[in-house]
Amino acid sequence: MNVIKRICIIGTGGFGKETLCCLIDAFANEKSKIEDLACFMVDDLYYKESEIMGIKVIRRSEFDVSMYNVVVAVGDPVARKKIVESLPAETTYATIIHPTVIKSEWVTIGEGSIVTAGVILTCNINVGKHAHLNLNSTIGHDCQVGDYFTTAPAVNISGNCVIGNCVYIGTNASVREKISICDNVIIGMGSVVLKSIDEVGVFVGSPLRKLE
Repeated sequence: MNVIKRICIIGTGGFGKETLCCLIDAFANEKSKIEDLACFMVDDLYYKESEIMGIKVIRRSEFDVSMYNVVVAVGDPVARKKIVESLPAETTYATIIHPTVIKSEWVTIGEGSIVTAGVILTCNINVGKHAHLNLNSTIGHDCQVGDYFTTAPAVNISGNCVIGNCVYIGTNASVREKISICDNVIIGMGSVVLKSIDEVGVFVGSPLRKLE
């Protein structure tokens, strides 16, 4: 991460606050105080408080691309994508990785991504831009993961999987090896994915079924 610029967290909901906690742990050995390294940002319409958890909140109209590296801490992949697309083209992004994350040197993680505590990434894994990997999720070997991918806590993805863009996988869901999942799919919490998914929709349960 570029610590010359302040880290600007877009999103002041639950995951935004958890992202701040992740940053605090990541900067634990820095001499600077976290309030000097990070801030929140909200649209002017929703600006209600000047500080959250002791960190400054700025309005969207105050945003200056030369001063900030951005992470979009909004859980909904589609909403996150819209926010990124609405920002100036010259916006730069931080990638936040909690110090407890276990990953090999054969893992790449795209810009703007947030990888939280307890995540394990083994080898030959490519994670796209603006992804969220939530608490204690795991991804096995030889996986390709698209942009705006999101795991809720404790998701387990086996090896040799290909996952598209804007895919959301709910808490405690698991994905068998050699599975492909197309773009714009939501998988409900606790679901078990045993077959590839090639159509947009919401899928739940074990065995997995599509909600009409």
